[in-house]
Amino acid sequence: MPIINCFFIYSVLGFFFEATYNLITSNHFSSGIMYGPWTPIYGIGAILTIQIHKFIFEKSNQNKFVKNLIFFIAIIIVLTILEWLGGILLESIFHETLWNYKNYKFHIGKFIALEISLSWAVLGFVLVYLIKPIVDKIEPKIPKIINIILIIFYVIDTVVTIITKLK
Repeated sequence: MPIINCFFIYSVLGFFFEATYNLITSNHFSSGIMYGPWTPIYGIGAILTIQIHKFIFEKSNQNKFVKNLIFFIAIIIVLTILEWLGGILLESIFHETLWNYKNYKFHIGKFIALEISLSWAVLGFVLVYLIKPIVDKIEPKIPKIINIILIIFYVIDTVVTIITKLK
């Protein structure tokens, strides 16, 4: 269950990160389209980031600087694609645009901007070097019953979100 635990932990952390950012910048506390305190794209992004970091640092024979440079570039590419796909899917399925980067100087359409992509890469380093070590200590202590409860609530939230947003 470690991957499920991590998905929920990072989805909840992502929810609070984005909701706090939105509160500061636009005076409303929200993140994503779901009703629960989770934003799944952050859970997916965090797991991808951790796996990419692990792969690069286990498979590469380069020095640490080069490995970190490869990681930085990989995160820019992977998380930018994830954000772009997320934006397209949300817009095509739910007919909602949750973010629009057209006001950024270096944007490509409304779902991608170089400034944001660079931010994801920096946050990737924060994740693997600061947040992940803390989560690695907490995650094994989460009882299976919590997983089951979270999965049930998450499935209910997903179903309710789909039903209410597709009306």
